[in-house]
Formats: sequence, C-alpha cells, structure tokens
Amino acid sequence: MSTLLELYWTFVQIGYVTFGGGYAMLPILERELVDKRHWTTMDDLRDYFSIGQCTPGIIALNVSTFIGEKKAGIKGALAATVGFLTGPIVIILVIAAFLKNFADLPIVQHAFAGIRVCVCVLILQAILRLWKKSVVDAVALIMYLVIFVLNAFSSVLPVKIPAAVLVILAGLIGMMISIRRSDGKQKAGEAP
Repeated sequence: MSTLLELYWTFVQIGYVTFGGGYAMLPILERELVDKRHWTTMDDLRDYFSIGQCTPGIIALNVSTFIGEKKAGIKGALAATVGFLTGPIVIILVIAAFLKNFADLPIVQHAFAGIRVCVCVLILQAILRLWKKSVVDAVALIMYLVIFVLNAFSSVLPVKIPAAVLVILAGLIGMMISIRRSDGKQKAGEAP
C-alpha cells in the first residue's frame, strides 16, 4: 500500500507543475523519476515518451501510467494516473471559477505571458536533451530532417501526415536499420 501512496503522491506533485505539455515536462520527470527516485532510466523515459506520443492522451499522463505500471502493476498505473490528474483538475477548477472575472486584468495577462516564456524554455531544454541522445549518427540526422520537413510543411503538402503516423514510420525505419546493422555485423563476423 505504501508503494501505491508513494506513486500517487509523487505524481500529484508532478501534476501540479504540468505546464506546457509533455515535452516541457521531460526535465521535471527526469529529475524526479530518474535522478531522485531511480524508478526508471533516461533511456526508458525516452521510450515512454515515444510510446506516449503514439497513444491517445497527454504524453506526461501516459508516461505516469507507464511508470506506475512498471513500479506496481495495474494498481500502480491507476495510482500514478489518478495522482497525476489530481493537481491539474484542482487547478483548472479554481481557474475556471475565477478566470472569467480576472482574465482581462493586465496582471493576469502578464502572468500568462511569463508562463508562456517559461514553457518555451522547458520545451527547448527537452528538445536539446532528446537531440543529444537521439540524433547520434548520419542516419538519425537524415531521419530527423525528413520527418521535420514532412511535419513542418504538412500544411502545403497534398496530404497531411499525422504526427502519430510519422512516429510509427520512424519506429519501423529504426527497426529496419537495426536489423540491417545486426545482419551486417553477423556477415562481417562470418567472413574468413
């Protein structure tokens, strides 16, 4: 029971600072789950982010579910998920109750502008960390550039390619490259 409470309380705390979506959350999740609690590795966290991108819902919420399941099975997944949702629900209810009355105040508008700047920094930090660990060779760089162009210019392409399709295609290409490289190593090992 203490593991479930720990999962719940950890993700309540993370959920309260969920600003800017999943990628902005990567540094916070890394600090809390990898560095502080050692519940996962950075490689696994990146994998959870990739899977979370392909599955319906909020990336950071999906990651909390994966971590909870890894730590304590289905009950852990539920505890982590409910914990993650608790903070945002409370914050949204409070904001909804008061925002209509205060949204036009300059101080509130400036606060939102400041939050947007902070979110941009968090997202950029996540991108740089993912870049260092993901774009490690020429093949990965080419994949990055092709996917970037397809995504960035999808509005002018005859057919818009959904992000989930790009993620799945990148995964399949990664698998094919891995298989090809392992076959090449086996053949090189067999040569006289």
